[in-house]
Amino acid sequence: MKKYIYISVIAAASLMHVSCDDFLDTVPHDALSPETTWKTESDADKFLTGCYSKWIDDGTVLYADCGSDIGYSHHLHEGWKYIGNGGMSAGVSEVANFYDFNAIRNFNDFLANIENVEFTSQAKKDDMIGQVKTMRAWQYFEKNWYYGGVPIIESYETAEEAQVPRNTEAEVKEFIYKELDEAIPMLNIDAVEAGRINRGVALSIKMRSALYYGDYARAKQAAVEIAKLGLYDLEPSSVDNPASGYKKLFLIEGQQSKEIIFSVVHDQVIMSNWMVATMYNNADGGWSSMVPTKNLVDMYEMTNGLTKDEAGSGYDPAHPFYNRDPRMAATILYPGRNWLTIDGEVVVINTLDEEIDGKSNPNDPSGVDNASKTGLTWAKYLGTGPTYYADMWNANANTIMFRYAETLLSFAEAKNELDGPCDSVYVALNKIRFRAGMPSVDKGKYSTKETLRELIRRERTVELAGEGFRRVDILRWKDNNGKVLAETVLNGELKRYVGTVNYDETVPEKRAVISEDTELVEKRVFVSHNRYLPIPQEYIDLNSKLVQNPGY
Repeated sequence: MKKYIYISVIAAASLMHVSCDDFLDTVPHDALSPETTWKTESDADKFLTGCYSKWIDDGTVLYADCGSDIGYSHHLHEGWKYIGNGGMSAGVSEVANFYDFNAIRNFNDFLANIENVEFTSQAKKDDMIGQVKTMRAWQYFEKNWYYGGVPIIESYETAEEAQVPRNTEAEVKEFIYKELDEAIPMLNIDAVEAGRINRGVALSIKMRSALYYGDYARAKQAAVEIAKLGLYDLEPSSVDNPASGYKKLFLIEGQQSKEIIFSVVHDQVIMSNWMVATMYNNADGGWSSMVPTKNLVDMYEMTNGLTKDEAGSGYDPAHPFYNRDPRMAATILYPGRNWLTIDGEVVVINTLDEEIDGKSNPNDPSGVDNASKTGLTWAKYLGTGPTYYADMWNANANTIMFRYAETLLSFAEAKNELDGPCDSVYVALNKIRFRAGMPSVDKGKYSTKETLRELIRRERTVELAGEGFRRVDILRWKDNNGKVLAETVLNGELKRYVGTVNYDETVPEKRAVISEDTELVEKRVFVSHNRYLPIPQEYIDLNSKLVQNPGY
């Protein structure tokens, strides 16, 4: 099964280059003219390779939760701190920028010029067209979600022609739907080459976009079609090691998993994953660029299936990491855990004490900038020991973009919103929970659409934590009063644990002894216009027909 994107940046650069004209990044200039290159199937395939160079950004996956209540980014230049705390503005350069049309420009050129090539197989030509339409749909979907309506551009000859207004959000959504509906039947069920989009990828984008837009019937249909392909399943856990399959997914040994529908593949030579290094805490030489928060810890159920606030749960606020859903340990590096450093030393993670053995603690949150300010670190993708990554700044870690657990969760959410509780919803949720070593859903407690919705949202958050879903989810979900969830969870103070590490304790989950106090990480604000990002001012200045999003 081919499910990876592997891009040769050298090959891609030789085929296409960024325009010298900055105008909206919409004016196409091919490095090689169509008259001399669009002759054979081989030419088309080379240009298709070029299209893959910018179609999807796995950095967004790693950072996006920092724009939510479960993640935090401390470094301004990385673009997500202001999205998380509401400090965005059109003139602030330290805000993640998705307003780049270079990739779309290349897709337009490909789709126009492929019609000039004679193919020996119509199916091969259709598959290529389907791949590029899927890429274009993804690019517009990402822009439409973050900015609302954006221009649906053509391959303009001049900068003057490119001065076009924004299409409405609804118009862009319909364009995305049309692209995907046309692409899906064109695509091979399994990619004919490594690095190419297959039908499962396009269906995953169809499912995700429909769910985000609240088109639940369409989302459910796409999820069912993914399952019917018969290509994907959850990575199983061993009987004696709960969540081992879940943990394996994000490590090198899990890169061939049937659960992965699509991942961005990195090697240590051509296209290494340097971002993994930024995820490590300071003592390991990392930057703590994106880290989880106490809010996420609070969401995990206890091993008995009760939330921490329910009577009889067994939750002890002095030991918040003890007896929790096994996915927490597979997702979060918390104080008290054993850890094998990049130097090969077994240590106890300590992000609570200012000093250790009379020396300054390099992971003290109140210390140096590269220490996690929440006192927590993502565990996903972080291998341990000196030999796991030969060089963590040039790692061969693959970033998962679409996996089957999302399919199950999306089906459960869409089905519940359409029809309320039913067996198929419980089956989908239990499949995920059983893999993690968690008990089945209590049908008595979660027997209504409203109570089951609460569980589905919690299950989605903890299962997909650190994978870039939470920001969007809290923008699209509403509480029982019709209020956008982000208005509740992103207004207030972001805090971290205070306490000490008891090195005499033999149970790692109980070594962290947390006091009743917490320390402030930052104050956060969310107002209604923060639903969308501001279009960067530079593009407004270049195109007089662009209208800025309200509030900016």
